[in-house]
Amino acid sequence: MSAMHDYYRAPDRATATWRPGQLRAPAKPLPDAPVFDVVETKWIDPTGCLGDLVAAIREVPYSNDLVETITLYPPPEGAPKTEDEWLALPEGSLYRDGPEIQELSMSARDTLAEVDDARLPEVAQKWLNEHPFGLDDEHALDLVREFVALAWRAKESDQLLYCWWIPG
Repeated sequence: MSAMHDYYRAPDRATATWRPGQLRAPAKPLPDAPVFDVVETKWIDPTGCLGDLVAAIREVPYSNDLVETITLYPPPEGAPKTEDEWLALPEGSLYRDGPEIQELSMSARDTLAEVDDARLPEVAQKWLNEHPFGLDDEHALDLVREFVALAWRAKESDQLLYCWWIPG
C-alpha cells in the first residue's frame, strides 16, 4: 500500500474540506458533492515531492518552505502538541490515521501555473532526477503537465490548491 494524495482546487476552505473522509476524486460522485478538479497521485506529498518540483521550476535548491501549507483537517486546534500526546492517541484517531487536508500557498500555485510550457520536459527531468519515484520520463512529464494545468485553472478561477491525503 502507499499513501494517496489528491491535489485539487476549490473556491474556499469550506468547499475544500467538504466531507473530509471522502476521496476528492471518487469513482462515483455523490449527488450533493462538489465536483473537484483533481490530480491523483501516490507518494507526492506537498512539502517533499511537490517541493522538489517547485524547486526545479524555480531553479533553486530544495527547502522545506518552498510549498507552505496550512492544515485544515483534522482541525489543528485539537492536534497533539507534545510527543507524549502523540503517543497517547488512540487507534483510529484522525490525527494518527488521517485523512488530512492541507491548503497550499498561493506562491506554490503561481509557480506551477506560470511555468513556461517549453520548460516542462527539462523540469520533469530535473524533478525525476531528484525524486526517482518509479516513473519513467514520459509519465513524469505527464504528471508535471497535470500539476501545471491544475494550478493554471486554479489561478484563472481565483482558487487555491489543496491536498487531501491518507496514509496507506
